[in-house]
Amino acid sequence: MPALTRPSRRARLTHTVGLMVALATAAATPAVAAPQNQRLTVVELFTSQGCSSCPPADANLVTLSRRPDVLALSFSVTYWDHLGWRDTFGKPEFTRRQYAYEPQLGERGPFTPQMVVNGRISRVGFNLAEIEHAISSAPTLSGPHITLGSREVSIGRGAEPAAEADIWLVAYDPNIVEVPVRRGENSGRTLPHVRVVHRLERLGGWDGMPLRIARSETPPGLRTAILVQLPSGGAILSAVTE
Repeated sequence: MPALTRPSRRARLTHTVGLMVALATAAATPAVAAPQNQRLTVVELFTSQGCSSCPPADANLVTLSRRPDVLALSFSVTYWDHLGWRDTFGKPEFTRRQYAYEPQLGERGPFTPQMVVNGRISRVGFNLAEIEHAISSAPTLSGPHITLGSREVSIGRGAEPAAEADIWLVAYDPNIVEVPVRRGENSGRTLPHVRVVHRLERLGGWDGMPLRIARSETPPGLRTAILVQLPSGGAILSAVTE
């Protein structure tokens, strides 16, 4: 894959065996929904159907999505679309989200596949052992309590952040979606995706004081998550999902 800013020369290893094992494990393990008030670890995968190194990471996210203590989210970026295949889930706002993370995480630029844990830790997404270690070592989210209703979101009182935190609504598909790729680096392959994000919307800001904020209705078939996060790619303070 040709270089962009720094994309993944390091992520071009072949992990076919790991992919097969991850898919087999995922298929054998039933998905479990997390209760709203459980302290979650947020794992964001930045991926692309046009990246030959991404399928093992997509499979790893399937495995992680089975854990009730993990909120796994898949963001499809757009900067590999020029390689011959336009990612069917890619949106510019997802690419912007990844770009915002990189300076905060000490990365020189975006790459795929990248997993970000709680907005604090960056790892290459195809190494499941490294991701699981990052999850186990990540500080527990200790931000405000979130109540997610059908028409509004309530954020509780908490320590005032240094800068107003963002309140993000994330609408995602909880199911595994099989995507046949007809061109580009993954031509001829059918790639499984899970927890694909379809919408990312900033609802407002949180300054430590309790508030209620209206939310739009989630389209049928999708689920909603709410993230309270420090601005400009900062740490995630709290998270909840349906």
